[in-house]
Amino acid sequence: MREYRSEEIRNIALVGHGGSGKTTLTDALVHAAGGSNRHGAIRDGTTLTDNSEEEIQRGFSINLGCAHAEWDGVKLNLVDTPGFLDFVGDAVAGLAAADGALVCLGATAGVEAGTELMFREALDRADPVLFVVTMMDREFADFDHVYREVRDRLSSRVVPVEIPLGQGADFRGVMNLFTGKAYVYQSVGRTGEAVEQEIPESERANFERYREALIEAISATDDGLLERYLEGVEIGRDEAIAGMKEAMKRAELFPLFCVAASSMIGVRALLTELVQLMPSAYEMEEVHAFTGAEGDGTVEIHASDDGPFAAIVFKTMAEPHVGDVSYFRVFSGQVASGQDVYNATRDVVEKLGHLSIPQGKERFEVPSLHAGDIGCVAKLRNTHTNDTLSTREHPVRLPQITFPDPLVDFAISATTRGDEEKLITGLHRLHDEDPTLQVQYAADTHETILSGTGERQLEIALARLKRRYGIEAELRRPRIAYRETITVPAEGQGRHKKQTGGRGQFGDCWVRLKPRERGAGYHFHDRITGGVIPSKYIPAVDRGIQEASERGVLAGFPLVDFECELFDGSFHTVDSNEMSFKMAGILAFRTVAPKCVPVLLEPLDELEVTAPASYLGDVMGDLVSRRGQILGTAASPGGGTTVKAMIPEAELHQYAGALHSLTHGHGRFVRRLAGYEAAPPEVTERVIAEVARDREAS
Repeated sequence: MREYRSEEIRNIALVGHGGSGKTTLTDALVHAAGGSNRHGAIRDGTTLTDNSEEEIQRGFSINLGCAHAEWDGVKLNLVDTPGFLDFVGDAVAGLAAADGALVCLGATAGVEAGTELMFREALDRADPVLFVVTMMDREFADFDHVYREVRDRLSSRVVPVEIPLGQGADFRGVMNLFTGKAYVYQSVGRTGEAVEQEIPESERANFERYREALIEAISATDDGLLERYLEGVEIGRDEAIAGMKEAMKRAELFPLFCVAASSMIGVRALLTELVQLMPSAYEMEEVHAFTGAEGDGTVEIHASDDGPFAAIVFKTMAEPHVGDVSYFRVFSGQVASGQDVYNATRDVVEKLGHLSIPQGKERFEVPSLHAGDIGCVAKLRNTHTNDTLSTREHPVRLPQITFPDPLVDFAISATTRGDEEKLITGLHRLHDEDPTLQVQYAADTHETILSGTGERQLEIALARLKRRYGIEAELRRPRIAYRETITVPAEGQGRHKKQTGGRGQFGDCWVRLKPRERGAGYHFHDRITGGVIPSKYIPAVDRGIQEASERGVLAGFPLVDFECELFDGSFHTVDSNEMSFKMAGILAFRTVAPKCVPVLLEPLDELEVTAPASYLGDVMGDLVSRRGQILGTAASPGGGTTVKAMIPEAELHQYAGALHSLTHGHGRFVRRLAGYEAAPPEVTERVIAEVARDREAS
């Protein structure tokens, strides 16, 4: 392959809902351009970008995949992204690596939850967006219906550039509104060659209606074109394409195409339109990067070979017998194979040995890469996803990819004793590949917590742990970090006396425990007068109270938000010591705390759920059934309605799946810990009983 400069490169992320045909279309585009020898199929596990064992077994994308196609003197870098929301992190990474999005919609399914999510994500990134209706050869395919759905639910600024010749089993080609020609595909199943024909008379009226709408939409985005259009002057093909391209860059228009990737119909025409309409890396807006050790300055990064080298690692993949492979997008400058680069994120130097470009699971070595291109390199020592590669002379840090927060939490443990350390190592390796998969140790409950964006993501993580590292693990509902507190003051004595024949142990203290405001924590007051307890022993009483409070009163949870007054006691000149008074403090707590009417505190989350208004009743009803307190509703800037609620953390386990079912995938939520409140008596009784059962079982 020859080297391509930034103006000859198009970086395109294929996004959309799961099952919308992204992987098959990626495979078809590369095959039609001559980049692969065969056209793979999902059912056979032979597609170009779905090549992990888990993807082949399950028949859907889990990781993003990179491929390239050469067409009309242009290199198209295609980033195939997962469609299911459990793997949205890779879809976000794919958009970050690309300069535009090709949003795929199934000809029978239309606009789905993942379609909306990724379209909004592309708009937020100010990326040009193209739509393509896939699987036009399927039974019940309906191009006009999908077009109306896109207009109604996503944007009224979508406009077809190609319309189909037939639908379903009769789909045989496309009519291009720019060229005014029909392209009938006759070598179905090969590389999609088409015969150019005049528009059939039976389709003439439909064609003219769509073409008039296209020219009117393009003219409305440019004053010069609009003036000519209103004067009745014909807008030429090249002018229309240029106008569409500029309107796309401003998010004023979104072109719509149609294909049947499995039978290769419309694929070659789509390649041509991607080259013509998608802006090159050179034409995109500059990126603002951070400079300096503290990131206190910014600099503009342009896709120019003349600038200093700057690239971001957007994906890390572990490959058998190879190790970690880092995929990166060059934003500025050039880089050569074997060159030393500076990881500004981690302050280390890396050597880019065997610089390559990806083609599915294959990698082809290249001597260098130019600004705007996508490449990969194996075995970097200390480089991870979201790291910036630059130079010592011009160190910069590019804006990091903002990955979505985890939505589901499970406690994870190895099924085989002794594998816990290997488990943690394996989980951290999986996190390097997918930053949305997070692992942390919960000190409150003494559990390792695995978090992710969906239960299917965690299920696949377990499968990878077993296949790659030979570790079997199990997931379970995580324990809730309850707390306890007291509600009324009380006082009492703690007396520790032990005689063993020699020097004994003696400590005696009187304490008063009082409740404090929620969140005020613990406080100790020294009220001793007259030296009844020597000052050197008083801190020991404090330590004893705190140690005992960690084990609580009701169910063994830490007791919080209280104060302790040490007001009396006695000591022995020979037998008293710090340990004796610490034991006295423990005994005093055990005596007094039960008299202070202890209660169980449960953590509350502040929840914000956003969903279409049609699902609002179901969402609010579900929240109330989970002991949620509705705080209010508001219109969401991105569309739909946002419900704010306060809800016990214990009621939110697997809420992501429940919300997905309630809203058919259109709902989303964020949660944050809001504080602790007293649990109802029935919850307290249930928790105490569960703790007692667990203790008995262990």
